[in-house]
Amino acid sequence: MKQSIETRLSHEGRAGTRVHGFVNPPVHRGSTVLFESVAQRRAHMRKRLDQALTYGTQGSQTHHALEDMVALVEGGTRCQIFGTGLAACTVPLLGYLSAGDHVLMPDSVYGPVRTFCETMLKRLGIVTTYYRADIAAADLASQFGDQTRVLYVESPGSHSFEVQDVPALAAAAHARGAAVLMDNTWGFAHFDPFAHGVDVSIQALTKYAGGHSDILLGSATVADDAHWERVRDAALIMGQYASPDDCWLALRGLRTLMVRLERQMASGLEVARWFAGRREVLQVLHPALPGAPGHDLWARDFTGACSLFGVEFQPTFSATATHRFVEALELFGIGASWGGYESLALPTTGFVTRSAGKMEYFGGAMVRFHVGLEDPGDLVADLERSIGLLYG
Repeated sequence: MKQSIETRLSHEGRAGTRVHGFVNPPVHRGSTVLFESVAQRRAHMRKRLDQALTYGTQGSQTHHALEDMVALVEGGTRCQIFGTGLAACTVPLLGYLSAGDHVLMPDSVYGPVRTFCETMLKRLGIVTTYYRADIAAADLASQFGDQTRVLYVESPGSHSFEVQDVPALAAAAHARGAAVLMDNTWGFAHFDPFAHGVDVSIQALTKYAGGHSDILLGSATVADDAHWERVRDAALIMGQYASPDDCWLALRGLRTLMVRLERQMASGLEVARWFAGRREVLQVLHPALPGAPGHDLWARDFTGACSLFGVEFQPTFSATATHRFVEALELFGIGASWGGYESLALPTTGFVTRSAGKMEYFGGAMVRFHVGLEDPGDLVADLERSIGLLYG
């Protein structure tokens, strides 16, 4: 019997309903693993694709349980856990790229990944080209070269929320022998990357998987064993390791993932609709909102949405005015990250780098909002009370 993801998230990764003991599995901490013989140790070390216990940096039962759960949510075959979401973005790139290679990056890519490209990759002799995130696959084709090894996508972008035509872009990349890596954090559990042509799906598990803004974790889930070898080898060579305590907290957080996503999606849309009705707002950048940029692609490819979106204010309001508005909010904290239980508001104008479009298609100051688990009516009341400060 095929079971829903909600049921499987409640039951997988633990001993079962007919096993005596605590419901939740224990956390396993350790560095040294002991073997009965040298031959046994050698046999385990040969199991490159298996979740074998050989040394702490290769993971424990806690890591492996979380990897299985994330692969379940993503719909992939295997998963590698990283200590941060940024490491989950950057280390896999090193598994695919060598000196002289070329990578295509969306102009909307997460800022620290852009920094990685402009520093580490550049020093290694790897060339990065930034393309407009809303580009059509036919227009992107000319930017591929003989040395293009990776097409990176992030859909939607985490500040300007462009929804990319991932299936078409992936097909264009595969036709030229390039792998497709995707930051799928916004679409966690709502976008099936491997059904849309992605080879490696990246998550900042810090966000909705943890759900409580108290861990740092990332993951890279793969389509098949060939991609697993590249990702896993890069992680081991770089000494990537995640705290088993954080892994255990993420494993616990995944049990309630779908309930939280459903609630936060509904609340996020309620707040987004409120913004859409305000005369101070030029447009709301929420892909699940009818009429918003990228909505048609979202409706085609996604089964739901998270609660992160952007608001572009009318050009008559300065960035300083939006700062006054944000600073007056009582229920929205000012801070990076998202996916936790708390609401956040973060001005983005002046803090976002673009080179392929230079943000010319945004005429007003922008603020990014994350809607948490508060009552959406209370959040709207807070916004109502503070928005007048836009006028000075």
